[in-house]
Amino acid sequence: MAAATVSTPFSISMLMIFIISMVYQAHAQLPLPRARQTTSVFYLQDVTTGPNATVAAVTGIKGRDWNYNTFGSIFVVDDPVMLGPSPSSTVVGRAQGLMVVSSHDAANVNVVLSIVFSNSQYSGSTLELQGISRQRENYKELSVVSGTGQFRFARGYASLQTVVYDPQTTRSIIRLTVTIQT
Repeated sequence: MAAATVSTPFSISMLMIFIISMVYQAHAQLPLPRARQTTSVFYLQDVTTGPNATVAAVTGIKGRDWNYNTFGSIFVVDDPVMLGPSPSSTVVGRAQGLMVVSSHDAANVNVVLSIVFSNSQYSGSTLELQGISRQRENYKELSVVSGTGQFRFARGYASLQTVVYDPQTTRSIIRLTVTIQT
């Protein structure tokens, strides 16, 4: 029986074409979809005392005062989220979650906060914020770790800045600037 013969120039040419196409495929990049970055500004209306309080201490270390200056104090939050700093501004949702004074010197508060939207544009969607809020700093930053609805797979950061604080009424207005990529 005769062995099959392959012409050398043909096999080398085919081998070279095969190698070149493999190298090309290994280095070829498909265009990746561009992440959409958006920045939105909201205002939290925060009240810590009285019948309309939106922040309340719920527990802490036994025998100690439960406040922002005491390690171990845990607070719940349900602040209205508004488009402007005025108390009569349009409400677009609620900032609901937990804050824990997590450092012995009370400088840091661990925050887990859900921005639950109720306005028509984002109704049913949420943004999930998490991180350490450094109480003694004017500018605070949290991570945007996720979201639901229109914010599914969101990543980014949120900055918090106190715009107004009235010690008589314990009312704070906090600017929440959220920058996300979806």
